Amino acid sequence: MATKTKINRIGVLTSGGDAPGMNAAIRAVVRTAIYCGKEVYGFYRGYQGLIEKSYMQMQSHSVSKIINQGGTILKSSRCPEFKDKFVREKAYNNLKELGIDGLVVIGGDGSFRGADLLYKEHGLPVIGIPGTIDNDIYGTDFTIGFDTAINTAVQAIDKLRDTADSHNLVFFVEVMGRDAGFIALNTAMATGAETTLIPEIPTTIEKLCEYLLYERRQNKTSGIIIVAEGGDLGSANQIAAKVKERIPNYETRVTTLGHIQRGGSPSCNDRVLASILGYGAVKALLGGRSGVMIGQMQNETVFTPFSEACSRHNEINTKWYDITRVLSI
Repeated sequence: MATKTKINRIGVLTSGGDAPGMNAAIRAVVRTAIYCGKEVYGFYRGYQGLIEKSYMQMQSHSVSKIINQGGTILKSSRCPEFKDKFVREKAYNNLKELGIDGLVVIGGDGSFRGADLLYKEHGLPVIGIPGTIDNDIYGTDFTIGFDTAINTAVQAIDKLRDTADSHNLVFFVEVMGRDAGFIALNTAMATGAETTLIPEIPTTIEKLCEYLLYERRQNKTSGIIIVAEGGDLGSANQIAAKVKERIPNYETRVTTLGHIQRGGSPSCNDRVLASILGYGAVKALLGGRSGVMIGQMQNETVFTPFSEACSRHNEINTKWYDITRVLSI
């Protein structure tokens, strides 16, 4: 949507779970704004910084040498109190007191819900940049952090494969992704995993055991099974225990990769994506856009209203699941 507000001073924050590439996005926002003759203020710990007026004015040198750093120099947090209308009003008044004319929010769908309310309730020009390793946000082919996360998972699983082969073990490896299977499916295909369990394709323990016994086990003495967190069958520990009950002669091990997937230096793809989206977010604000998330689809910059980005999820390519199964024989 378009706004007639003249933008002279821009705020930027990172909210929700950290993702590799957030610093690259901050850098792009800051330097694009300065190039366009605007002032930039960075708020610490996401929406908490708006509430507490915790901020710094950012210069070009403020973002020097951060493009290769994981995490976020502005810190991040989850701020449940921002659901309170009066808390949002306080945050908005703080922004106006500081002369902030527009805001760039880097985060996931929860962060965008807060941004959407600031825009709708107070008319504050806001642009969102999708930063989450889960890759589940509608309106962009890839989110900042996803590429780094899957590469981190692949490197870890490649190492687990050595131990699995050496000891004839079946590893159940749990990866992150909240309630989406993008990380699990991509890492399963890239590592040659025997199968993957993702929320988008329901299965049962019985079907899993049948597959392990009669399809996969004929030619293999070890294996890797990727488990997406948030699935109906439970955690990797729970699934491994249920499989062990039904197939006692299996030697199983469980590894939960956890937050290691959210850290580390961002990949080239994430740095490039973050730079493009950070630049585009500032240009969009100055061009009068607001209440939208910027993304990339088929290498083109696109804008999606917050309401749509928050209410829909990216759809996984289920054909990839079939390909993974075929290639695991």
